[in-house]
Amino acid sequence: MGHLRPMVPVDKLTAITERFEYLEARMGEGLSGEEFARVGREYAQLKPVVEQIRAYLRLQGDIAAAEAMLDDAEMADLAREELEALRARLPEAEHAMRLALLPRDEADSRPAMLEIRPGTGGEEAALFAGDLLRMYQRFAERQGWRFEILEEQPSELGGVREVVARISGENVFARLKYESGVHRVQRVPETESGGRIHTSAATVAVLPEAEDVDVRIDPNDIRIDTMRASGAGGQHVNTTDSAVRITHLPTGIVVTSSEKSQHRNREIAMQVLKTRLYDLERRKADAARAAERRGQVGGGDRSERIRTYNFPQGRMTDHRIGLTLYRLGEIMAGDLDEVIDALTEADQAAQLAEMDA
Repeated sequence: MGHLRPMVPVDKLTAITERFEYLEARMGEGLSGEEFARVGREYAQLKPVVEQIRAYLRLQGDIAAAEAMLDDAEMADLAREELEALRARLPEAEHAMRLALLPRDEADSRPAMLEIRPGTGGEEAALFAGDLLRMYQRFAERQGWRFEILEEQPSELGGVREVVARISGENVFARLKYESGVHRVQRVPETESGGRIHTSAATVAVLPEAEDVDVRIDPNDIRIDTMRASGAGGQHVNTTDSAVRITHLPTGIVVTSSEKSQHRNREIAMQVLKTRLYDLERRKADAARAAERRGQVGGGDRSERIRTYNFPQGRMTDHRIGLTLYRLGEIMAGDLDEVIDALTEADQAAQLAEMDA
């Protein structure tokens, strides 16, 4: 009986391995800084892929060797036993290799901008937006990430009208990219005396941070205004015109930053603007591919309701994958790994199904 053939063509596996070996040789040639960084990036991306390919091909070789031993009467029993164990490992090795071969989103390793805004529901929606902010802060803390609030407009009762934060660390965008969309809450609001359950919502957007090479902004395309920074309720938190508002005229995107330093505000506002423009380009590209990828989990419309948090029943449901968990308290305390792992696996399964189609 012949050993199983890989579902991925061997010539593709060979081409990837040869490219990796070429890059490995180039790394030892004393390249210039920029060239070394470019080659090093591609080398680092291919390394885990090649490790899985080699492990898979080694297993295939071991199976072929064990099959050859079946013709030797003295070794046949041992060979049969070994073959059974080797073949049992094959599906897992092939799955790991195919996962490694899935196209990587080049933004996965980047820091992310997190934007949260209340939706329907008035002050209760603003309070829920504040709860989501704390949930992501705690999640970031668990991951060892840095969480920096760039812009926050608090509401009267301690919620938020808008918040923009920068999160940096390892694989931030890869872990948070499935959070974009409408988050709905069902609970008895603090603002409700009658004890009735209300439904309100907040919108979350997670954008991969732009690098300078991603977006070039023509100075003629922007208008920069300075104004006084104001706090909750509109009172002035300082008396100088330090807050900065930048309007990108071609797209109509407006960003503001209200730190105490005008220079720092310009930096923050430009970075947020670049990130939003980069996100706009990525979403255009995603829309062009959407017809081909109906199973996509992470690239949906941001107006799509993705999740419901039901406080009376302690339940969280992610509607995209039909996942329901009855441990809402832990999730709101930042324990999001189970949810994010399930979304990642669902997205990978959709991509693998595409690969097989």
